[in-house]
Amino acid sequence: MNPALRTAATGMAAQQTRTEVIANNLANVNTTGFKRSRAQFEDLLYQTMQGAQTLGTSETNTAPAIQIGRGTRLTAIQRLDTQGALEQTGRSLDVAVDGEGFFQVQLPNGQTGYTRDGSFQISDQGVLVTSDGYQIGSGIKIPSDVTDVTISPTGVVTGNKGPGGDSTELGRIELARFANPSGLMAMGQNLFAATPASGEAEVGYPQDEGMGRLVQGQLEGSNVEIVQEMVDMISAQRAYELNSKAVKAADEMSQTATDMVR
Repeated sequence: MNPALRTAATGMAAQQTRTEVIANNLANVNTTGFKRSRAQFEDLLYQTMQGAQTLGTSETNTAPAIQIGRGTRLTAIQRLDTQGALEQTGRSLDVAVDGEGFFQVQLPNGQTGYTRDGSFQISDQGVLVTSDGYQIGSGIKIPSDVTDVTISPTGVVTGNKGPGGDSTELGRIELARFANPSGLMAMGQNLFAATPASGEAEVGYPQDEGMGRLVQGQLEGSNVEIVQEMVDMISAQRAYELNSKAVKAADEMSQTATDMVR
């Protein structure tokens, strides 16, 4: 097979993957706490047609090696963990993290998940949970007679029992941060799991030792920029088109060479 066909095919596959990543970003433009991703590629091995040569004497210039590249391949899909815009909701159980840190979530299998989605609910057991029903941290109990829940920037959860009642501390929300948050594994449902690439979780209270602060009544929006994604999609489409033209050109050259034999 003409090597140009294989080379151009790797380029088409790369742009297809890039388009899939962009499509996922656009699909989650309104997902709370979503972090956009980008595909990264690297060139493949090169075929050396001729090694480096010395022209004339050793004092003269050396001609570089003649190499032909054989395409590209996907090397990583990197998640960009930049801060999303905070959106006002006015709901007392909506909490955004302004800065570094993830909410800790207790999963049914006993493991700990991590999320930036702070749209909390109160379960039928009176425990603070995520919108999917997963417990936040070690469990914060909200009594049924508490009418007004307040979450401070440092994570302290307090409640008032009736109008003009005394304020009672109900618990405190902890955050976890990682040396490499991009190394977390996405699990769906706005949840992430720690991996060797992310490092171990460093747990602490909001605003302590570099942790972000909590903002009640707001949620962190997606960090996807629609205009940038559309520009990237157009670029991927044009690159895919050019690679397809290279496939067509290589096929026409092979056809010409075949016709010469006949």
